[in-house]
Amino acid sequence: MKTLDFLFQRLVKAILVVLGVVILNFVLIHMAPGDPASVLAGEAGAGDEKFIAQLRAQFGLDQPLYWQLWTYLKGVLTGDLGFSYRNQVPVMTLILDRLPATLLLTGCAFVFSLVLGILLGVIAAYRRGSIADSVVMTSALVFYATPLFWIALMSVLVFSLHLDWLPPFDMESIGANYTGWSRVADIAHHLVLPTVTLGLFFTAVYTRLTRASMLEVMALDFVKTARAKGVPKAQVIRRHVLRNAILPVFTFASMQAGQLVGGAVLTETVFAWPGIGRLMFDALLQRDYPVLLGVFLVTAAVVVLVNLIADLLYRFVDPRIEAAS
Repeated sequence: MKTLDFLFQRLVKAILVVLGVVILNFVLIHMAPGDPASVLAGEAGAGDEKFIAQLRAQFGLDQPLYWQLWTYLKGVLTGDLGFSYRNQVPVMTLILDRLPATLLLTGCAFVFSLVLGILLGVIAAYRRGSIADSVVMTSALVFYATPLFWIALMSVLVFSLHLDWLPPFDMESIGANYTGWSRVADIAHHLVLPTVTLGLFFTAVYTRLTRASMLEVMALDFVKTARAKGVPKAQVIRRHVLRNAILPVFTFASMQAGQLVGGAVLTETVFAWPGIGRLMFDALLQRDYPVLLGVFLVTAAVVVLVNLIADLLYRFVDPRIEAAS
């Protein structure tokens, strides 16, 4: 019963958060300089005021801001995110076409960074003061301080152009027409560079956080008692230290989900990955407001969902945590 109450409360909060994000993004985007009608008219080579006024009327941009917001909110509640000014297709269609690629990339990067970061953090804490600890922490600091775009460009230069190990661009081989497991293998091959590039920064964060959290738990009395009883160090780390030290990492990882999507914008642009990050970048340049708002809405919903799942997983990681807390 407590779990159901907890889930209901979090769902209500999640809906309010997403609604607040939608309203805030709508207001901020329409306050930004630039006019979609002027951009489209300029591209069409017809920049006269009459044509621009017709475009503004067609897209509803001549209405007061509050009325545009109300119309948009009504559409969101019914699953209608509007039409793309540029592509003249429903925004939902564009997003659903691109979303699987982004979820695949960010999901793989999230798992890669979390698993590798925790593993390296455990090694660094277990070998505290050793050469392995120094190598791990120095590498983590380097990748934490290195810009994402530089890592992406160097990855393409080294592993694609110089060594020819991995494909540099796109999600799958163009014209190959693979099917079945051959297509899966081809996509996985293309996925390596974007996943590692996007995940290295977060790997560094999780490594440092895991090491610090584990060292803090290792100094607690119950760990000292287990050691005094003769419990092997590896068993103490696995059963007592890691289980308690992992909670801050999970908390921080759930908060970082939104940044993964933000980093995917740059990663998808460099690697020509056909996801919503690249769609959002193109929409920003084209002043395609409905597409921008749709991407922001989907991103906010994904981040809120990830946080909700993380909250639910806490009780399985540590049963002492009450679901209703």
